[in-house]
Amino acid sequence: MKIVVHDTASAMLDLLRRPLEERPEALREMLRPLQGVLGPVMGDVDLVEMHRQSSGFRFDRDDPRYLPAVRRMQDAGVWKRIEDTLAAAWERIGSAAPGIRHAETVHVVLVLGNPDDEQLMTRSAGYFGIGGIPGAIELIMWPTDTSLEKIGYGAAHELHHNVRYANVAWNPMTVTVGEHVVAEGLAEAFVRELAGEQAMGPWSRAVTGAALDSAYAKITDDIDVAGMQNLTAYVLGDATARLMGQETVGLPDFAGYGVGLRIVDAHLAASGLTAAASTALPVREILTNAGVTTTV
Repeated sequence: MKIVVHDTASAMLDLLRRPLEERPEALREMLRPLQGVLGPVMGDVDLVEMHRQSSGFRFDRDDPRYLPAVRRMQDAGVWKRIEDTLAAAWERIGSAAPGIRHAETVHVVLVLGNPDDEQLMTRSAGYFGIGGIPGAIELIMWPTDTSLEKIGYGAAHELHHNVRYANVAWNPMTVTVGEHVVAEGLAEAFVRELAGEQAMGPWSRAVTGAALDSAYAKITDDIDVAGMQNLTAYVLGDATARLMGQETVGLPDFAGYGVGLRIVDAHLAASGLTAAASTALPVREILTNAGVTTTV
């Protein structure tokens, strides 16, 4: 696997100095490596419009915080850290699962986030990623002490998804709660294997104690609910589902991550496998090992 971490620092510094009317096209050019991967899968997707609707920086206005933020990321060596962590992550997966299928090249694009976005700053501690389509990983971050420390591990989390979905079929109409929460649990368990408990994201530890027990009962009862349009509340919680105009189910932020990690930990204990070795396992096998009943 060839992992290409694109130099979006230079691209963003250039973009942010341009007149406002030139910025959409500059952003489109910066996102072009993702377009080449996502277009054949998602169809006529407009990544600039997706950015506009996401937690990324605003390109339709000037903001004096943006340029210093990019420079802070440069000074912290963020791009090199992402590159090094991804190389270690792929070595770990490839050694644990020889012959596993994967994209020939994975394009990684890091984009400055919007410091006023609640989803990014409050719920996600300043960073998150999207990596479920083999060959493309987008990372979004606003530089904080936490995100600067953990963005490389966030990239490793997304690489685990990237390799899993080169092996496990993913269909937005048929994907289940079980698959989604197991994938998140596996990715967080993988980060823990790679770099220790402290490297894990805020997501898998957002719900604990009795609230986690309650979420586990709810999610395992509904483990076979299918269709991406139905899954947001189970994975990211009701608040995010409301933002996306989807149904709520009575779950707190990131409930699916903590429940997914509990399921995966039970699978790992029962099977003796690692998260790296489990990357391509079918969800039914993982759920069965964890003692969760599924009919799918």
